[in-house]
Amino acid sequence: MAKFELLMPKMGESIMEATILQWLKKEGDTITEDESIIEIATDKVDSEIPSPVSGVLSSILFRENDVVEVGAVIAYIEVAGEGVSETNESAKQEAEEEEVKVEEIPVMQKEAANTNGHMKPSTISLSSNGSEGKSKQKSDRFYSPLVKNIAKREQISIDELDAIVGSGANGRVTKIDVLSYIENRKSQGVVTQAITSTKLETTAKPASKQQAQTGSVTNTKSTSGNHEIIEMDRMRRMIADHMVNSKHTSPHVTSFVEADVTPLVNWRKKIKNDFIEKHGEKITYTPIFIEAVVRAIQDFPMVNVSVDGSNIIVKKEINIGMAAALPSGNLIVPVIKNADYLSLVGLTKSVNDLANRARNNKLKPDEIQGGTFTLTNVGTFGNVMGTPIINQPQVAILAAGAIRKKPAVLETDDGDVIAIRHMMFLSLSYDHRVVDGFLGGSFLRRIADYLEAFDTNQKI
Repeated sequence: MAKFELLMPKMGESIMEATILQWLKKEGDTITEDESIIEIATDKVDSEIPSPVSGVLSSILFRENDVVEVGAVIAYIEVAGEGVSETNESAKQEAEEEEVKVEEIPVMQKEAANTNGHMKPSTISLSSNGSEGKSKQKSDRFYSPLVKNIAKREQISIDELDAIVGSGANGRVTKIDVLSYIENRKSQGVVTQAITSTKLETTAKPASKQQAQTGSVTNTKSTSGNHEIIEMDRMRRMIADHMVNSKHTSPHVTSFVEADVTPLVNWRKKIKNDFIEKHGEKITYTPIFIEAVVRAIQDFPMVNVSVDGSNIIVKKEINIGMAAALPSGNLIVPVIKNADYLSLVGLTKSVNDLANRARNNKLKPDEIQGGTFTLTNVGTFGNVMGTPIINQPQVAILAAGAIRKKPAVLETDDGDVIAIRHMMFLSLSYDHRVVDGFLGGSFLRRIADYLEAFDTNQKI
């Protein structure tokens, strides 16, 4: 029998690590090729991973809730054949391609001989494969590549990282821990500096003997009097972090317009059965909204941007994210890539496919990355309008409200009349650092104009 090394797979270009949620097989179980063996979670999405070979799961190297780097061996599978071991070379090669060259990170370090309290810049070196480069400052503590990248960006020293109490397995510092530290540092006006005297305790004490043995922390629920305390699940914590970060990053402004979409509504009612019969798809309002958004972005490309310091990055691709509510109540945003190249039929197929797979937890990590603009349809909940939070690093997000019959004033050749019309509110939240009221308001009005002038004679 030969041993096959099962590696943590590469789940996307920017994915450096993943959390083991659940082993679907246990040691000693027989596995067939392409049978799901493990469920993992990244910062983007949860996925079930199939076994690339048939055999017997002989050894599991990591437990549930452990955070593992891409390319690391997570288990061994006994396969038929001779030899000591087989290596998943393709997965290993992909992991090696993700390694980043050692970079120097500036930190502020007090000079021993300096008595005036001034800070002197020095450097520490961090490599993305989990080991420190040659440096005056070293740490025996493990930090994931994601945490190191955040530390590099925010100029957090190794001593500062060592001082953060981690909430992950075995006291490991997670993305949420380091982002929380950054927010607290900003709010308290803390200056980045090396801690050269006493180091804080870095390992979180397990709450129980069982947790000490497993190194995992499970969701807790407790009650006290009239209150019930429920720990957030992993996805809810990430959503909370993303929302808080967006508000801290972008000064939000929200503009509103009301649109008369009566022709559009009547057209959809007329063709929806024929559409299903011809294309095998149900047409909703979402692809129609996305089509209008794409046309408006082509008219106002400065809404399709992101901000990098004092630079504005104009995106040439138009990738539309569509916020989707999951059965758990959490939120996910799959992305329609190159939406400007798709017809209304193509948009409909993409919307339905992504929505269905989102509800069934079948999305791939790359399918929820790379968005340049986001649409959220709050009308599906019966809401007439909303003030959505920008999906970073984008600079604008559109909320489509419920379509409702309302009395409206119409101008005719014989004078103004009051008629029953299908009306809806559109609201656009935008980053006032780069999108001012004129641009944001004009862009929103253009979307409404395209919806009101919808071509009801188009063929399906």
